Amino acid sequence: MRKMSGKEFDDLVRFFDGMSLTKWLGAVHDQLKIASDSWKDLRVLDVGCGTGRLLLRGVEEAKEVVGIDLSEGMIAKANEIYDEEGFAHKGNFCVGDAYELPFQDGEFDLALSTCVLFLLPDPEKGMKEMVRVVKKGGKIAMLNPAERMCQEAASDYCKKHEIKNFEQKTLLQWSNISTKRHRYNQEQLTEFLQKHGATKVEHSEVLEGLALITIATL
Repeated sequence: MRKMSGKEFDDLVRFFDGMSLTKWLGAVHDQLKIASDSWKDLRVLDVGCGTGRLLLRGVEEAKEVVGIDLSEGMIAKANEIYDEEGFAHKGNFCVGDAYELPFQDGEFDLALSTCVLFLLPDPEKGMKEMVRVVKKGGKIAMLNPAERMCQEAASDYCKKHEIKNFEQKTLLQWSNISTKRHRYNQEQLTEFLQKHGATKVEHSEVLEGLALITIATL
């Protein structure tokens, strides 16, 4: 399985920024934020942050939010958004690789990753790096496609909930790529995370079982 480059995503900044603003993904991001508990006075990292929209949900309460992404275009857009929103002083965005996070061990209180790890040829390597940079007692919060995710199931979900146009396109795109990359069940994710130091792992089904929110405590 080929590892995708940052340049491949540079031409998709508008698409992925729009995807982060869709009702279906926005609702899931809200659920993940709630599941990760308060960000008050925390240093929060988003691995594969895209344009930084997820971090906006807790930037006011957090001590600092940090985003890393392979795409220079995504990082440029994230900096632009945080300037416009008045949070440039609390947001720090940089280009980097999920396999080799440019941070010290235990530097963060919370690490996030949504719609990213499943793209990696070796997702477990990315999870291991997330565990490394989170301090003992901290948390990891992830969103990943579940085993049930496929084009047919996503299409049925869209029909049931009358999701159309760009909203439908983004969900179907996620399902299509998921079937070509990685999908997970709860047992697999728990095994990966416990193997690398998680002491507690909890999962919640979202999108009627098409995806999983995972919260791991270290």
